[in-house]
Amino acid sequence: MSDAALDLFVIDPGSPEPPYRQLHDGVVRAISQGRLAPGAKLPTVRGLAAHLGLAANTVASAYRALEATGVIEGRGRAGTFVSLGDDPVEAAARGIALGAVERLRALGVSDDRAAQILADAGRSAETG
Repeated sequence: MSDAALDLFVIDPGSPEPPYRQLHDGVVRAISQGRLAPGAKLPTVRGLAAHLGLAANTVASAYRALEATGVIEGRGRAGTFVSLGDDPVEAAARGIALGAVERLRALGVSDDRAAQILADAGRSAETG
């Protein structure tokens, strides 16, 4: 992967979001904005960790979460790629929704209340 492609991945050390979440959300954003196309090869865990100054386990955790939601797919020794199976934007949307649910659950918010909060936020964004 070229240096320009690596520049898609950025971590803000001053952000309140942990690096794992920043990386996860950054990949989802790059896909939804078309900066990472279906089938695009992602950097290796070690290569991206070195580029970002993160532990390899942090990058691996973000990749595992992205793979679990279908946003990316591991192809063994060939590497890790943006998923071809689903529409990557839909997969990215699922990833965002799952991330939001995880965060709301961590706050102790019930699933029913989380659904209401997300629906209210969507309506608010439409009128905002």
